[in-house]
Amino acid sequence: MNSANRHTASWLIFLISSFFYISAALSAEGEPNMTMILKSPDFDHQGEIPKIFTCDGEDTSPSLSWSGLPQNTKSLVLIVDDPDAPDPAAPKMTWVHWLLYNIPPAVKELPKAIAAGDLPVGTHQGKNDWKRTGYGGPCPPVGRHRYFHKLYALDIELPDLHQPNKAQLEKAMAGHIIGQTELIGTYQKK
Repeated sequence: MNSANRHTASWLIFLISSFFYISAALSAEGEPNMTMILKSPDFDHQGEIPKIFTCDGEDTSPSLSWSGLPQNTKSLVLIVDDPDAPDPAAPKMTWVHWLLYNIPPAVKELPKAIAAGDLPVGTHQGKNDWKRTGYGGPCPPVGRHRYFHKLYALDIELPDLHQPNKAQLEKAMAGHIIGQTELIGTYQKK
């Protein structure tokens, strides 16, 4: 092997080892290989939401937990909605069930049946499609509906939006989403 080939081989080894070192360092810091995960002990992804969390039951929120947030997350947003309203065979709108924003990134879960006064400090609520704040559980008029629990990581803390609707909240989030995940549950009245 001549001098030029040895130099090229040494340079390639250096570049490859540098790549693996940087990749390992980034993984250890939580980026970019971590993926946001949202889950609930109360129902499986694509599984049925128990009656207790619906208008047929106690209409209380399920327990939710998450992990894998991007390192520079400044706040979280939770949107729960139903794209199958009013009838999954002929959906006409997406019905909003719950809006939370400015959830602190240090928070890793929301307990079952959380009351407004028990939300993490700094968390704000938006108005659902019943024109009120708080959780409104599944209450499909016909058929089996899907309920999307969407968690967004933002690179900013949002200002007080004074109980925004979903469109207002999404407008404020635009350009600041650095990660997202979702958990889907289904429900049909018996």
